[in-house]
Amino acid sequence: MTFSHPMVLLLLAIPALLLWAIPARGAGIVVPFDHHQHPRRRPLAWLLGACECAPPLLLAAIIFLLAGPQTLQQPKAARSLTNIQFCMDVSGSMGVGDRYGMAKDAIENFVNEREGDAFGLTIFGSHQIRWTPLTKDLNAVRNALPFADPRRQPMHMGGTRIGAALRFCRENMIYESEPGDRMIILVSDGASSDLDAGAIEDIGNELQDARITLFHIHVAEDAIPQEVVDIAEKSGGQAFEATDRMALARVFRRIDAMRPARYIPLGTVPMDFFLPFALAGAGLLLIHVLALFGLRYTPW
Repeated sequence: MTFSHPMVLLLLAIPALLLWAIPARGAGIVVPFDHHQHPRRRPLAWLLGACECAPPLLLAAIIFLLAGPQTLQQPKAARSLTNIQFCMDVSGSMGVGDRYGMAKDAIENFVNEREGDAFGLTIFGSHQIRWTPLTKDLNAVRNALPFADPRRQPMHMGGTRIGAALRFCRENMIYESEPGDRMIILVSDGASSDLDAGAIEDIGNELQDARITLFHIHVAEDAIPQEVVDIAEKSGGQAFEATDRMALARVFRRIDAMRPARYIPLGTVPMDFFLPFALAGAGLLLIHVLALFGLRYTPW
């Protein structure tokens, strides 16, 4: 056991002096009011002496607490943070039917299940908007989602440029992410106008170099664009179809299982060791209070 403030232990000299003085206490004032010599009761004297020791020992316990006792604890594990950026398509087609509504609800549920991770939100159409930077404040993402409604976007957001959006998210992830895993979840319902053969290879390599895993969720009835499937697989991720709320919820659960929260060892570290001294102090205080009801020295 060590102490964070060892110099405070010098104050233990005070309770030590008080304890040393207790046995030197005399018998007090003799009052021969009954003209009778009483026998010495040693058990009672020892009991009274023990009660008299409680205040100095309580002071010693307080001094130990002020000194900051510490012990080396066994290796602990900490949750390794995952940086998750939602890249949501808000082009005009995302406002068809319930596509946006089910995507918003699924993202909210996924965020609730991954408390402790950092989340960000980027919306895109023909252009990209960094709506919420990576943050562990989950309310920031929840409160931002209603404003990402495709029906509220300006006309110049009507197109779909997935390639530009992924490059935009990659740059943000590099500059904003904390140490840990990196993940982009692309939610879209259509093909992209800026993904040719060369762009697919380049974007896949860029995500791979930045250690970013891409998962794509396709929320339309037509087939998943092969270009996005190739980019996701190259980054180590996968593309999914989710045409209804139940399917979308299953996809998010599958992603959560593929990229579960990881725990890393922290090693043996000094930790506060207050509990034994606090319990000892509380017990001594209780003894002292009970002794005040009758078990104490009197001057006669």
